[in-house]
Amino acid sequence: MSSATPLPAIPRHAEPDWAAVGRLSIAGSDEPLVPVGLAPPPLKAYPAYARLGVPGAVNECYVRETVYHRLLAVARALPDGLSLLVLDGWRPWRVQQYLFETLQDILHEHHPELTPGELDARTREFVAEPSRAPDRPSPHLTGGAVDVTLCDADGLPLDMGTLFDEALPASHTAALEALEALEALEAPDAAQRRARDNRRRLYHAMRAQGFTNLPSEWWHFDLGDQLWAHYGSHGMARYGPAELDTIESRWRRQL
Repeated sequence: MSSATPLPAIPRHAEPDWAAVGRLSIAGSDEPLVPVGLAPPPLKAYPAYARLGVPGAVNECYVRETVYHRLLAVARALPDGLSLLVLDGWRPWRVQQYLFETLQDILHEHHPELTPGELDARTREFVAEPSRAPDRPSPHLTGGAVDVTLCDADGLPLDMGTLFDEALPASHTAALEALEALEALEAPDAAQRRARDNRRRLYHAMRAQGFTNLPSEWWHFDLGDQLWAHYGSHGMARYGPAELDTIESRWRRQL
C-alpha cells in the first residue's frame, strides 16, 4: 500500500470565519439524498452516530447524489486493498444540536475558566453551530458534508493518529505534518509517520474529486455546501438544507 513517491504534505489552512461562510449565497438544489449503504465496494458505510446510540441519528449515511458519485470515484481511485468508509453524511438538526451541546458541556466541565465566547469558539472548532436557517444551514444538514476514513482489505479503519470525532488539537488535518521538522533531528515514531501518510492519502484522494476539507477535522470534507464554497473560492454554494424524503415526511407534506 506504500507508494514509491511520497504523497505531498497537507497544506495548513486557517479555521473558517463562520460569519463569512454564512454570508455566501446558496443557489439551491433539489438533488436528492441517496444512501451510501447501497454503494458497491470499495465504498462502504458505517453510520457511526446511530451505532453509538446518539438520539435522533439515522441508521444510514445519506449524501447528495453528486456527492455519492464523487465518493465512488474517490474509492475507486484508491490503491488495491483500500476502501473509503463513510461514517456520517446528512445529519438531522437534532443530532447536530445534541453533538454541539454535549461537546460544549464537556469543555465547560474541563475548562470552567473559559468565557462564554471562548467556550463557543472551542466548541465550534469541532462541531458546527446547529442551524436550520435556509441561508446558513449547518454543513451536515445540506447533504454536502461527509465524514470519511480509510480501511484496509479486512475492513479495519487505518490509523489516522486520532479517532474519528476526537476533539483534540492532534485531530487537525495538518497536525501530523510537524513530523517533517523532526525528521532532520531524529526519525519520528513509525506509527506517527504511518498515520501522517494515511491522512495524506485520504486528503489528496478527496481533493482530487473536488472536495474541500475542514482544517480542524481530518475526517470532514465538503462538496457543494457553504464550507466548500468558502475553501474552494467558488463564490456560491449549491446545497441548502435538505430533508430526508421518507414515507413519513411525504405524508406530513400532504396533510
